[in-house]
Amino acid sequence: MPGSVGGPPATFDCLWCGTKWTTRSPDDLEGWARLCPDCLGRAGDNPFLRFRLRDALTARAAAGGTQSEVAPLSESPPLAIPAADRDAEMIAYYEARAGEYDDWYLRRGRYARGPIHDAAWDAELDGAGTWLDGLPIHGEIVELAGGTGWWSPLLASKGELSIYDAAAAPLERARERLVAHRLRAHLHVRDAWTEPDRRVDALFFGFWLSHVPRDRTDAFLALARRWLKPNGIVAFIDSLPDPQSGAADNGPPDGDLAVRRLADGREFTVVKVFREPPELEEALREAGFQTARVTTTGRFFVLGEARA
Repeated sequence: MPGSVGGPPATFDCLWCGTKWTTRSPDDLEGWARLCPDCLGRAGDNPFLRFRLRDALTARAAAGGTQSEVAPLSESPPLAIPAADRDAEMIAYYEARAGEYDDWYLRRGRYARGPIHDAAWDAELDGAGTWLDGLPIHGEIVELAGGTGWWSPLLASKGELSIYDAAAAPLERARERLVAHRLRAHLHVRDAWTEPDRRVDALFFGFWLSHVPRDRTDAFLALARRWLKPNGIVAFIDSLPDPQSGAADNGPPDGDLAVRRLADGREFTVVKVFREPPELEEALREAGFQTARVTTTGRFFVLGEARA
């Protein structure tokens, strides 16, 4: 039946347009893809929708369903999404990775790199949290690309928090984390590149800036500046290029692109740009921020803050 373990959900909100849909049978392709019929019908024109369709076909076939409604996979577009559609591929990647994303923070499974490296990671992660907690963040706060909400409880304890992410599945994990901490926030599916609809007191993004291509850095920081009230604060935490940071079976980036493998073997190519503190401070100042300060925890993390 729909909604059973290993099958499509009984009801869902379309991952692309948000329309609520009820599955009709275990073979309902819309349920497997978590896309409404209208969006599923546009899969040929959109890389993210096409990826969801192909993923749904594979999952349904593995569960014993049919593939009769669409052309065979051999006639479909290739699974690898063209470089021009990196944004869509990254959304698909984080949608698929939601269930294992926290393994990275907790150094579990493929992310365990031995007691010495993992102890250093834990200490620096704690240091990053202490740094963030010490910032004068208050009032209305926006967290962009919030993912599974690792930093969200800390932010929600400081003010009225809105968490945005372009992928729905990580946001559900963030919601569960907030409930566990007995905290509240506004959670919405919204791309980090969406133009601000208001000005807020504080803006935060964790491990997002490294997914912004180098030639779009100025554009994104200008957008971040537009989020903030005068004297508002922007803060971010991001990655340093330490070889022990990622999964053991993921190789280093090739230029500014990295191939990311999930536990189930699926691979995605995403933007991964490592920037040094002086480069980030200069970019923040050029975007109109004042008192830009960027430092590191040593091996693993970049910490940045600036005033509008």
